[in-house]
Amino acid sequence: MKISWKRKFLQQILHNNINKIAASHWEHRMSEEKGEKIPMLANKETDEVMQPQTNGGGQQRSADVPKKMEEEEEEDADVQDKKPSGRNMYFKSEPRRIDYILAWSTEGKPEKLAHSKEARAVFEENLEKEGLKLERDEKEGAEIHYLKVHAPYEVLTRYAEILKVRMPVKKSMDLDKIQQKYAKLETILIKMEGGGFKRQVVTPMKAVSTRLWDTMTDITKKLFTPFQLDPNVVKPIKRRFNVAYSRDKEYLFDIPEDKDTYFDNATRNRIVNFILRRKPFSREKEKAYSFGINKMIADGHYTDAYPLHEGHWKPGSADNERKLLFDHWANWRNCFKIQPLDHVRGYFGEKIAIYFAWLGFYMLMLIPASIIGLLVFIYGCAISGNSYPANEVCDESKNFTMCPLCDYQCPYWKLSAACSHARASRIFDNNATVFFAIFMSFWGTLFLEFWKRKQAALQFKWDLTDFVTEEQPPRPEFLAKLEHITTYKEHPITGIKEPHLPFWRRRFPIYLMSWTAMLFLAFLAIVAVVGVIAYRISTLAALQVLTRDTPVTNSTFIASTAELVYQNASLVTTVTAACINLLIIVILNFIYNRLAFWLTDMECLRTQKEYDDSITLKLFSLQFVNYYSSIIYIAFVKGRMVGRPGKYATLFGGRQEECEAGGCLIELCIQLAIIMTGKQLIVNNIVEILIPKIIKWIKRRIWPETQEQKMSKSPWEKDYKLQPAETTSLFYEYLEMVLQFGFLTLFVAAFPLGPLFALINNILEIRFDAVKFTTELRRPMAERIPDIGVWYSVLYGISRIAVISNAFIIALTSDFIPRLVYTMAYSPDGSLEGYVDHTLAVFNTSDFEEAKRPVFEGSEIVETCRYRDFRNPPDSDDPYEYSQMYWHVLAARFAFVVVFENVIVVITGLIAWLIPDVPAKLKLHIRREAYMSNEIIIKTELMRAQGEQVGEADIERIIQDENQRYRSNELGSMELVHRRSASPPNDKEKDNIV
Repeated sequence: MKISWKRKFLQQILHNNINKIAASHWEHRMSEEKGEKIPMLANKETDEVMQPQTNGGGQQRSADVPKKMEEEEEEDADVQDKKPSGRNMYFKSEPRRIDYILAWSTEGKPEKLAHSKEARAVFEENLEKEGLKLERDEKEGAEIHYLKVHAPYEVLTRYAEILKVRMPVKKSMDLDKIQQKYAKLETILIKMEGGGFKRQVVTPMKAVSTRLWDTMTDITKKLFTPFQLDPNVVKPIKRRFNVAYSRDKEYLFDIPEDKDTYFDNATRNRIVNFILRRKPFSREKEKAYSFGINKMIADGHYTDAYPLHEGHWKPGSADNERKLLFDHWANWRNCFKIQPLDHVRGYFGEKIAIYFAWLGFYMLMLIPASIIGLLVFIYGCAISGNSYPANEVCDESKNFTMCPLCDYQCPYWKLSAACSHARASRIFDNNATVFFAIFMSFWGTLFLEFWKRKQAALQFKWDLTDFVTEEQPPRPEFLAKLEHITTYKEHPITGIKEPHLPFWRRRFPIYLMSWTAMLFLAFLAIVAVVGVIAYRISTLAALQVLTRDTPVTNSTFIASTAELVYQNASLVTTVTAACINLLIIVILNFIYNRLAFWLTDMECLRTQKEYDDSITLKLFSLQFVNYYSSIIYIAFVKGRMVGRPGKYATLFGGRQEECEAGGCLIELCIQLAIIMTGKQLIVNNIVEILIPKIIKWIKRRIWPETQEQKMSKSPWEKDYKLQPAETTSLFYEYLEMVLQFGFLTLFVAAFPLGPLFALINNILEIRFDAVKFTTELRRPMAERIPDIGVWYSVLYGISRIAVISNAFIIALTSDFIPRLVYTMAYSPDGSLEGYVDHTLAVFNTSDFEEAKRPVFEGSEIVETCRYRDFRNPPDSDDPYEYSQMYWHVLAARFAFVVVFENVIVVITGLIAWLIPDVPAKLKLHIRREAYMSNEIIIKTELMRAQGEQVGEADIERIIQDENQRYRSNELGSMELVHRRSASPPNDKEKDNIV
């Protein structure tokens, strides 16, 4: 009966998620067997949630291993997942948590297997010398064997000090309590005439800008309240006061009695990975570079190394951090909820959390851009049916006969046939487009500046402010490629002799070949664009002659279809050409990815950072050309140098493309819509989601597993079946978003709906990526990085180029400047009435060359035709030369570009200068925390040097002393009080305080 009561008591403690358990499971079990009394455990409730060491079942677990670990070890992981205790993540022989799994294959050539076994033996021997605990899982007849790795507390503390891991200090030193003590200083002490002091509450006077900012912040918080996750389900993780860990100053840290629970899983995995990457696996001194788990995987000694997922994500599984992330982050019902970034960081590490934080912030900043873009689109739709230019195009009474679109075969045509094209073009080509381009230029700057502030806040919250990049070892591929090199050079940092390639004799030819291939690949994309141009020209000409060549028939359907195709020939050509271009882009992307990695491998780059930077530059450059070349052609080249009827400019014997009656802007809009939405919303999601599911389904059909095989799998075997979390996983995600940012900023003047489509895509993208990381990939090693790296520089460069790009789109591609010049200088009443007639030049059909004259019935009666250009009529003194309006428009266009570019650059630069990278409050917070930690350490070390014992009461007294060094002045501002100042009351004066 007594033992039963104790068990119920322990179960109640576990159910309440106690953060500390005083004794291990084995001590409890021994106590129960001996009939000893189990000590009562204090339940210290707190409003904040620390990231405890969990066992994947969502319950706090130190050495409280399941009752019968041998039985649980033999159970299937799926069965364990559904138990309240969750998945077993401990050694079979001892209560040691599994921090890492190393896997190797038992199949291969005998010589290779023997060599790998010897290398693994040396490596594992060195791991044990380092203090790590190992346990093998070698099932008879299994293809893959596993090695379980555990890091004891002594190893964790040693490397935590080396890596300067910041750990939470004792509760008495927590910033929340320090802030409460500071809050007392809102009352000031005023000396009375008769002696003594009295307290007077002073309300701090805030600046108007501060009050306005605080009001806006409160309103924003209230607006986003419906999008917050339920804090009772996903408990917010408050930041603790952290300092760099030191074994000599353990009295500062909040270390529980069960020390194995002090370091969270991400920190444990990172420390173990740090050790694995540095231990040699060869006893030969001449192979000093034969070290590290990455090199062993590259050499085939191990097949993979990974930390374990904490339980399963499927419904019915025991509560665990992975399931919590799937239910409240990756699940589609939470697609409009704010991401639990602190939980993402605690499970996957800072590198992945920074990516999702950036993506979430980017999506948030797209909301105002989407709203403004949608309003601009609605405004364009409203005016498209009531604009003079569109009405003149659609007015059949004007009887504008246009010149043929191709030589010899194409007929003359009526401008009214382009009515729908002209009205559609007016939706995107209006005065609001200029405003939207200016707005998006400011938006790009604000996005980058506010992201720096957001990033600074995350760096402080996640202890990345003092992040120092560790010296990276050579890449295993680098060492493998240079294994037979006889030239060695001592590395200036590590002092290890490494294979060396002379620059001019070995590296320069490789670089030259690599970048020559890059230029060829870029030229290949340009050739593809030329091919699409040829398709457009030929298809448009074929559709134009369709009516003439259509045989006379009584079929109404054939006649109506031919007429419909003829009237929408330009739209059909543009849409089909854009789809073909999208297909070419997808194919070239596949080629570029393979060749870019092959070229980078040929360069033999030493570190992973050098490799990542090189592949980033190559792939971004190639994809920039691949995605944007056709758009740049339509925006800046098409219709600029076509010549005139009777004297057209030719390329390879054919006429160049002309802009349609409504201008090239509508074609640019269609191209952007198809490439941007088609590539991101359709192609990317098919590649990322649909294809892996199809492959998984095919594998299950080809290699079905029996129920017995499924039930015999351990957690590490199930995780091994998942896709590996490669280092390039986030690279493609960043690349996709940066290319999208380029679409939005470089060409936004032509496609105001771009931000809205990007917002929809990114809402899906976050969930797709979250599902991928929680369900489809092995758990990645929790890497620490302070920012988004080189991608910020790429985004900044794009935002600067976007200013110039949008200026030229408005000036050259749209009709904004010609309309402005016409209304200001040529219109009799300042309106756009008569604008279309003014922009159509006249050509005398008798001036056609005989070989290029249209030949079909009725063509001989057409005396003059019109074409889009500013040229003199045939009966002027300078026939067909550029008119005066052409030069006025040209001057206005370049003046607009210069003014637009300089004004936007100056204003955006001023905005960037006015917005500090780090918020002022955060700067003070960082400085205060650094100062407090230094002062407390100095004083406690002094007390220890004098032989005194330092307890929590002493630390509390030191903190109180430091707090008294600050006081509020009459305006409520904090000011420093000197250590020996008479301002604070002494003990006698304290009695006189009213």
